[in-house]
Amino acid sequence: MNKKIILIICMLGAIGLSFANNLGSKDELTVLAINNGGDDRTPVVGSINAYINGHTLSIIFSQNIGEVSVEISTVFGVVVAIELAETPSGYQCYIPTVGSYLFTITTSNGDEYYGEFEVTD
Repeated sequence: MNKKIILIICMLGAIGLSFANNLGSKDELTVLAINNGGDDRTPVVGSINAYINGHTLSIIFSQNIGEVSVEISTVFGVVVAIELAETPSGYQCYIPTVGSYLFTITTSNGDEYYGEFEVTD
């Protein structure tokens, strides 16, 4: 009887740990440069990190690139959110609907950076 209880407790613990790991997991997104006049913007791209965790998009600016506009839209072009953000800082947006999305970051000088992401349940 004790062995069965211990086995059940171990199984429940493993299931709980697996569930907790999935809640905390986040997928890093690739940020690419567009519309930058051919200049090498690799340092700027490297200072923008984006992650999707469930329905929450997080964008982290690790260096000061001035005020930026962050636009979130569906792959069909429907705008979900537009925000201005000061850098260095972070930005978060909750996306309520499952689907494919894009984020576009535009700097004050017109340079643009973007990434694609999926929201799943």
